[in-house]
Formats: sequence, C-alpha cells, structure tokens
Amino acid sequence: MQVNAVSPCTKPHVLIIDDSVSEVRPLLQLLQTQPWRLSFASDPHQGYQRALTLRPDLILLDVRMPKMSGFTLCRLLREAAATRSTPVIFLTSSSTLEERLEGFALGGVDYVLKPFEPHEVLARIRLHLQLTRRGEAAEALPAELATPADAEQIVLQAAMRYIGQNLEVLPSLADIALTVGTHEKRLSGIFRARLGTTVFGYIREARLLRGQALLLSGSMNMQDIAEEIGFKSAANFATAFRERFAMTPSQFRQQAQGTQEAGGRT
Repeated sequence: MQVNAVSPCTKPHVLIIDDSVSEVRPLLQLLQTQPWRLSFASDPHQGYQRALTLRPDLILLDVRMPKMSGFTLCRLLREAAATRSTPVIFLTSSSTLEERLEGFALGGVDYVLKPFEPHEVLARIRLHLQLTRRGEAAEALPAELATPADAEQIVLQAAMRYIGQNLEVLPSLADIALTVGTHEKRLSGIFRARLGTTVFGYIREARLLRGQALLLSGSMNMQDIAEEIGFKSAANFATAFRERFAMTPSQFRQQAQGTQEAGGRT
C-alpha cells in the first residue's frame, strides 16, 4: 500500500513495516502532512521486498511480528547492498534491556518504545534523515528487484555473520535458520550449494580458524581458547585442530612464534 505518493524522487522516502496498523495510525497521519514519500507494509516479508525495491531513505521497523521478527528482518537488510546503509528506527513494545541492546547491535540507529508520541518520532526521523545524507550517487542507483540468487546470498551472509558472532554458544540449526528468516532445509541447501559444506561443517571450520587467530594474537591458554570458540575442553579443541591442520595447537603456536622471531632478525 502506497500511503502517500509524491512525484519528486528527491524527497525523502520513509518506509514503515509494522503488523499493527492501529498502533501506528496516529504516526501515519502525522507523516502524511510532511513533504515526504511514505510507504507502509504490514507483513515483514512484504516489507523486506519493498525495502529492496524502493530503497527508502529511512525505515521504521516493528520487532514483534508474525513469521519474521524485526530483528531478523534488520539482519537481512544489513546484508543487502541496497539497504546496508539505510537507517533503521525500531518502533516497538519490546522494552527489555536485552532487546534494546540487540536492536542497536544489529545496526539500528534508534529505538522507540510503544506507546509513543508521534511528534517525538517525527523529530527523530528528521534528525536521522539529516545525519544520513545519502548523496546523489546513492540516489541514482537503479531500483532492482533482488533475484532468488541474491536472496540466497543475503541469507548466507547473514547466517555466516550470526555464526561468527556466536561461536562460543550457538543455538540449534532450527534457531539459526529462524534468526536469518528461513528454515533448516533451505539454510542447509544454501550452505551446500554456495560453500560446498553443511552448516555444522562451516561452524567447525569457523571455530578452528578463530582458534588459529587466537593462537597467533596472544598468550591465551588452550582451555580459554577452547571455551571462547565453543569447544568443551582443550583436549577436544586439540583433537579437532590436529585433524584439520596436521599439528597440535601448541605446535602451531610454536611454529608461528618461531617464524615471527626469524622475521624480526632479518
């Protein structure tokens, strides 16, 4: 539904994604008085497609929505080239500190709790539109629909980023899939098609590569490294590391330190 069509494309375009029209109606009415283009989506999947297609200047996003949460939607928007830099203001009744921190961690520029004062939200929108001047080059980019291949790449990138941020304690495959807006079977298929491995194969590799980096970067002991990357014990970490790299973590660290010392003497 296009709420207010304004022909000049140079005017700011605000997209609202919220499954409860009644809760945001006073804000919609106020925004319609502004010289902006305004679009609305009551379904998160529809909102995602509109964001990719319309490339709005700012998105107002609810958190608790059916089928896909606002956090999941924001995670996908941050991986898509068309919306990576679009400011997102969360407009929600999700009021816990944990939820607010997650919203900012996902790249939200603001977090407004319902019920809200429409004029305050309007002031926040104006502020963030002023802070985010997207430039003529960004405005000139063609609005193209994401192809199925692009959509799969976005899901893959979002999943890889989420896994990398949660190596210590990862949720189940079903929860990982839900977090990036899909289901287990599709996520597994994307990993096999794009990376040639299973999700858990990728997780294991990511943990071992992170372990390598920690071995190189400091003097953390093996147990601390193991816990940092999600292994139950230093012994489990050492076994997996040896199977992957044909040497123990200690041997790898010694070899790396010897190489660094030799380089320092040249």
